[in-house]
Amino acid sequence: MDWQQLASLAIVGVAAALLLRSRLQHPRLRLARNNRLPCGGCTVARRNSAPPSIIYRAKKGARPTITVKLN
Repeated sequence: MDWQQLASLAIVGVAAALLLRSRLQHPRLRLARNNRLPCGGCTVARRNSAPPSIIYRAKKGARPTITVKLN
């Protein structure tokens, strides 16, 4: 085994170890994302509402249309 094979095997091993470590770690609680607004009720209303939907329509020979529906 020459040094190039050894180096490539080491790179693959490190990448596999990092991927396994990220899979096995517990998800971290990110408080900064939930505390952006001073009022707690503002973020709750946004979570319960449906996100806007985007509809793409394209037919052969016709002009494509994009429709955005804000529910």
